[in-house]
Amino acid sequence: MKNYVITIMTEPMSVKAAERCIETGRLKGTPISKWAATVPNTLLPGLLEASNISQQGFVEKYSRLDNCMAAFHSHWSLWKHCTEIQEEVTIFEHDAVIVDHIPELNYNGCISFGKPSYGQFNIPARIGKNTLSSKRYFPGAHAYRINPWGAQRLIERASKYARPTDVFLHLDVFPWLEEYYPWPVEARDTFTTIQKTEGCLAKHNYNGSYKII
Repeated sequence: MKNYVITIMTEPMSVKAAERCIETGRLKGTPISKWAATVPNTLLPGLLEASNISQQGFVEKYSRLDNCMAAFHSHWSLWKHCTEIQEEVTIFEHDAVIVDHIPELNYNGCISFGKPSYGQFNIPARIGKNTLSSKRYFPGAHAYRINPWGAQRLIERASKYARPTDVFLHLDVFPWLEEYYPWPVEARDTFTTIQKTEGCLAKHNYNGSYKII
């Protein structure tokens, strides 16, 4: 089992948040390492093309295009890593905070551990593993685990249907998605490197001091 937090190595706020994630993981028995994020740059379109990632689905009003595509590629790179090492991988975004023990458990291919971080959501029906039910898509991609089978399915679909990562992870596309409840990970975000203001308004932590960087 490998555990990684996606970190923008050149952004001090991201590094600081990732180090908080790592420390909360240590306190709950989950060792976490940093994973260098893909960042927006002049090479990004070519990198997406080389990775066989369809780009059309990223155009929407809530996110900055290059930032959203770079974030997706950061997750994609860990899916690829999962298939290469043939081990389960737990993926955290830099604003994730581990608030409870993350269990080892059997799951189909990809399971979310993250408490919904924006918008309305449902409470899962039972304690433990559930079919994804808080939303039809991941309620934030800040904490989830994949196995090599699931990672390969995500990679294959990304060539036809890439979207912002949380919306990409949708039951209509991957009916085997699951989530664990009570959620052992929360997003404690005070800034975003992806969304526009329109995309921040539904965030539960959004307030007057929230930074768009």
